Order: sequence, then C-alpha cells, then structure tokens
Amino acid sequence: MTAALLNLRPRRIALLKPSALGDIVHSLPVLSALKELYPASSIDWIVNRSFEPLIAGHPDLNATVPFQRGAFRGLWKSLRYSVHFAEQLRKSRYDLVIDLQGLLRTGIMAAATGAPVRVGFANAREGSRHTYTHRIEVPDAERIHAVDRYWRIVDALGGRDMAKRFHVPLNPQELRVIEREFAGCPRPWTALAPGAKWLTKRWPPAHFAELANRARAEFGGTVFLVGAAEDAPLALEIQQRSAGAIVDLTGKTSLPKLAALLSRADVMLANDTGPLHLAAALGTPCIAPYTCTRIAKHGPYGSRHTGIEASVPCAGSYLRVCPNGMICMDDLTPDKLWPALREVLSGCVRFS
Repeated sequence: MTAALLNLRPRRIALLKPSALGDIVHSLPVLSALKELYPASSIDWIVNRSFEPLIAGHPDLNATVPFQRGAFRGLWKSLRYSVHFAEQLRKSRYDLVIDLQGLLRTGIMAAATGAPVRVGFANAREGSRHTYTHRIEVPDAERIHAVDRYWRIVDALGGRDMAKRFHVPLNPQELRVIEREFAGCPRPWTALAPGAKWLTKRWPPAHFAELANRARAEFGGTVFLVGAAEDAPLALEIQQRSAGAIVDLTGKTSLPKLAALLSRADVMLANDTGPLHLAAALGTPCIAPYTCTRIAKHGPYGSRHTGIEASVPCAGSYLRVCPNGMICMDDLTPDKLWPALREVLSGCVRFS
C-alpha cells in the first residue's frame, strides 16, 4: 500500500475537511504539503459553506466545493440534495481524495467521487473507513496532536520530511478595515474569546475579566471580545466586570474579518475553540485555559503559545457534560494564567 501511495501522480485532488473551524485550521499544513508534493495538480477543498470564506483564495487551492450542512435535515430534502451533490462530486473526476474528517458523511462523499484512490484513517468513525481504498494506521492517535495526526497522511504520501506550514489567506480589504476602524485603540491589543460550545470548555467570564483587568492595569491597551453571536451574554458579563478600553465584536465579524483582527492582535486569550487555533495559525501568541481537553492533543500548535491545564483528576476527560460539578473551573484560577500573559504583554510594551 505504501509503495502505491508513494508513486501517485494525481491530476485532480479533493481534500475533505468540512468543519469545524479549529479542525480546518489544523488541516492547513496538509493542503500546503499536497501542493508541494504535486505542484501540477489541481486541488479542491470540500467544506461546509459557513467555513468557506476562511479558505477561499488560498494560494494552494484551485477551488472550494461548499455544501450546505442544513440541507441534510429532513429525509426527502436530504435525499435530493445528496443525489445532486454526489453528481457534482463525480463530475469533478478526482484521482485522489483525502478524508481528514473520518465520519459517515465524509466517507459517503469520498465514495461518491468515484476516485480510484481514497485515503483516510484506519480508525475513522461511523464506518467511513470502509469507503477508503487506502487506510492509514495511527496507533498513537490518542497521544499526539491533531495536526500531527493529520500529517500521517502526508507521511504516507512521501512528505515525511516536509515542513508544516500554516497559511491563512488574509483579505486585504478586511485588513484595511481593521486598521481604519481601530486606529485609535491603544496598544497592546488583547483578543479575548470567552465562548465554547461545550460548557466543560468554557472558562468562567469572571476569570477572563480578572485577567483583562490585570493586563490593562499594568500595560494599558485594548481588549477585543470576539466570538459567535451566542457568546454575547458572556461578553456582556466580562464588560460589566471590566474597566478600561474594551471593544465587543461578538457576533459582528465574518471569518475573514476575524482572521484580519487576530493577525493584528498582540495576544489571544481564549478557550480551546476555533478562534484560538486560528490565532495560533496566524502566529499571534496565545494563552489558553484547558479544562476538559488536553494540550497534547488540542493545544494551540507551536512554540509561541501557552496552554495551562487544570490539575484536578478528571481534567482532560473530553466530557461535554461534567459529573463532578465543574471543579476544574475553580482549580484553574486566573493566577495560573497570569504569568504567561504578563510575559507576552511585557514583550509587546518593550518592543512597541
């Protein structure tokens, strides 16, 4: 199997990683590696329409193939949409399909392309592995970072010694908007994302507010609250507990605008969520509390970033519902994150 993959010469490649934001960011090095391995190939990314704006215009992509996740609700609507989308995929005549998601929906998509080579992980879930022609074993999947797990497919294709490159395409117009709108906001800029879909990932707003207050008391600057519209109540609580310059952008930024802002921020303070990993990919120093997930698997990737884990016995359990009264939130206090945040902000002030 390995020899067959090493000798591939695909003309058209499809990368399957529809969601979520953090997972898409973690997949960016695979995209750049594919372009380096097969410079003459055309590469498409099959992606949930809501995340398409983030990768549209990527220099290593020829096209995005968006699908509407909501169209899969309801039996007849799902069937009609699925048949139409499958026809679209088959007409693209891909030679190589790589499924990084590894779920039933993406396995079906991979099979629908009719590509002669379909690569995924041997431990892919929901039966999706049965749709692949080549399955990549990752025996240490539970111990390595998601970025390194995805990279095992690059290894199998012959790119083991290649450098992992995170390239996030930035919209020049959005960068100009950020620079114009916030030109008067004092530095350093702290981007703060208090939200998380899992309650067990969601560090208390009071903790975020305390760190923000300490940062502004010692270094001045501006805090930018970012996230989805549903994070607005968390942002409001932080504002009510805060003093100093604060800009609430929760629910008010597109993905391109969020990327532009994070690229200009001096530091990112956030839970283990998509905005955190986007900031890390952009090279913005990140500080993050880790309660129910583990830094080794899902920390902000790279040496510039700091994740701080709770020390309770159930930390890193990956449970979405906590049976222990969320004791990690009291254990992981602002005091534990402050030294890392202070160090980053000290450098901003010193070199400003």
